[in-house]
Amino acid sequence: MKFILSIALLLCITHSINAQEISDTSFGKGLINFTAKDSSFSIRFAPRFQVRSISSWDHDGSQYTSPEHNFIVRRARLKFDGFAYTPKLKYKIELGLSNRDISGANDFNRNTPRIILDAVIMWNFAENFELWAGQTKLPGNVERVVSSANLQLIDRSLLNSNFNLDRDLGIQLRHKSNLGGGFLMREKIAISQGEGRNVSEGNEGGLQYTARLEFLPLGNFTSKGDYVQADLKRETSPKLMVGFTYNYNQNAVRERSGLGDYMFKSDGTLYETNISTLFADAMFKYKGFSFMGEYAKREADQPIAIDNDGITPTGAIVLTGNAVNFQAGYLFKTNYEIAGRFTSLTFDAITGSSPRKQYTLGGSKYIVGHKLKVQTDLSYSTLNGNEDNITFRLGFDIHF
Repeated sequence: MKFILSIALLLCITHSINAQEISDTSFGKGLINFTAKDSSFSIRFAPRFQVRSISSWDHDGSQYTSPEHNFIVRRARLKFDGFAYTPKLKYKIELGLSNRDISGANDFNRNTPRIILDAVIMWNFAENFELWAGQTKLPGNVERVVSSANLQLIDRSLLNSNFNLDRDLGIQLRHKSNLGGGFLMREKIAISQGEGRNVSEGNEGGLQYTARLEFLPLGNFTSKGDYVQADLKRETSPKLMVGFTYNYNQNAVRERSGLGDYMFKSDGTLYETNISTLFADAMFKYKGFSFMGEYAKREADQPIAIDNDGITPTGAIVLTGNAVNFQAGYLFKTNYEIAGRFTSLTFDAITGSSPRKQYTLGGSKYIVGHKLKVQTDLSYSTLNGNEDNITFRLGFDIHF
């Protein structure tokens, strides 16, 4: 923590010494924007944080119990990006400070806080080709790749929390092409370690392979809006992105592919099985209306972890099943928005998890787009067809 704060302080002091004049930057475009005089590098520093109030009522089978209240700093992050040596070589570093950002210490990261979220370089080595290397988000479902800074509701859906690919360490190759008449196609492939972010103790099991295809038949969204929730740009013509992702994690050792608990055997070694995940999703925007739809499915060759004797289950089970998620919203010209979401999860019987559905209604006031906003939502959940939970959330985001 002291190291991170020292970096931020040093940047502020350096900027103050070398730029006594009033900066021409503005709120939401970075706290510090600096480009070397010889144009050999640039850096933008942009901190952000989110504060949440959460009230939750559980149903005990006959009635809802007294509410539980929680106030948290959901996210607090420091983001650095820019280019190095040439504008064709970009980089991004994002560090997490909140409890939720850094939790997850274990034997495979030397029991240390997982501060690093992103540390990636992006090299545009040829026309329409980019090579990425480092730790960052895999090209998975669109909802996960949308930044938590650009969400339409307080947080992502249950589909995402149970099935997403998240971040990993490896390489990615990205390409885009015009198929004619403004019809665009983007291809993204990744080879990564397969165990998620901040793993420092070598590679367990095998590697993880991800491929994604995206089609934009109506051309590009304004300001990369296919990866920003809510139609803040009020698209003047319809825009659509349809994507398909396939992920194969060879000899995976965690219950949710690259996420979840490690599957240990009684002698301390890890159980391994091949896990595949499929996503199909879409994003649509037009004149303030936005829609996002997602389908996810996860399968495993041998989902029940077996001990060394080849017979006894260890108790660990890969979370297999499928889910759908539909979300829509309308942004009024006053920058108030109403949005709704429906999510349905169906797990395979071997997991012992019951089907779950969730209905969410939310509202947002965008003061400076996603950079400064107040949001609230109310969710009603069922478990195996029975009443389960009601949750009310309220929060604000500020992104410099």
